[in-house]
Amino acid sequence: MNESRQLNATILRQLFETKAIRLERGAIFDHELASKGPDFDFDRVAGMLLGAAIGDSLGNTSESRLPLVRHQLHGEIRDYLVRDRTGSAMGYPSDDTQLTFWTLEQLIDDKGEFIPEHLARKFAESGRIYGIGRTMKGFLDAFKSGRPWYESGPHSAGNGALMRIAPILIPHLRHGGTDIWTDTALSAMMTHNDHASTSSCLAFTAMLWELLDMKTPPDPAWWPKRYAALATDLQGNIGYSPRSGCMKYSFDGPLHQFVSEKLAWAYGENLSVMEACEIWHSGAYLLETVPSVLYILMRHAHDPEEAIVRAVNDTMDNDTIASIVGAAVGALHGKRGIPARWVAGLTGRMAASDDGKVFSLIEEARKQFWTCDNFL
Repeated sequence: MNESRQLNATILRQLFETKAIRLERGAIFDHELASKGPDFDFDRVAGMLLGAAIGDSLGNTSESRLPLVRHQLHGEIRDYLVRDRTGSAMGYPSDDTQLTFWTLEQLIDDKGEFIPEHLARKFAESGRIYGIGRTMKGFLDAFKSGRPWYESGPHSAGNGALMRIAPILIPHLRHGGTDIWTDTALSAMMTHNDHASTSSCLAFTAMLWELLDMKTPPDPAWWPKRYAALATDLQGNIGYSPRSGCMKYSFDGPLHQFVSEKLAWAYGENLSVMEACEIWHSGAYLLETVPSVLYILMRHAHDPEEAIVRAVNDTMDNDTIASIVGAAVGALHGKRGIPARWVAGLTGRMAASDDGKVFSLIEEARKQFWTCDNFL
């Protein structure tokens, strides 16, 4: 184990011992992943990353609108909306893309080592974050005031850590092992120190790893069952309650329990994505985001375009939900499964004038973290 990995393992152990990290030490931390084989297709990783960026860009021009209001304004959104004075309909980033690809860029700069202090500085020093959430702003304020990164993350069950977690797995493709879980937990709790958030980041990292190898889409029931199996012992008995709507006061328990109960019911009733998300809501609170993401994938993971379209049109926090859904279907279907018009229309920006940066970072990640020549 090299120096940075040894340090991360020590930090995480101390955080568990002092209960400074809001997370139970579940079985996943001892689960050793096998490395990806020589026939692994990096197109899957490219799809995962592009899916995240495209979902964000398709959604962020109509973020936080009620789905019915959005439909009245735009009809069904299946392509980028016009958003600048040139009248061009292109894909531009918000915080989902920026934080995801700043994470990837820092991993590249650090040669695949996850150095939390470096990532915290990256977030703090990279310039304007478009549509920054309250929790992320709270983290930046604390970190810039001099607090260490591991004490700067607010206690928040928002979706801001989950939306940027996908790149963490990439440096581990060739080696597998268990360090991926330490990296994921530390990256997540840095900005959102909460049981539901960090456990969901760990569960989704594991699920993305598995999706990268799948030859066909999993059975619909796999999505909530796999999430619950991974997250249960990480979440413990920490309770979360719906914050509004018809489910308010109807549940108080761990997130994995909510997912297991409500998704099985909704799928059994054959509810559409919009119908289900109207019931449990689909904002940035993880009791809304996680079931919304998983239900979209239950119903539409076999069709990556439709999965992302449903996330964009049928949810409130549609850029983040579409970004997470996009990462999942991109990992499952690869870049070749994403509509070419969406890839062609993506500016690839992370800032105001760095067009193409997203694409160059994906190519650099392929060169640094993989040795095959099958990237398209």
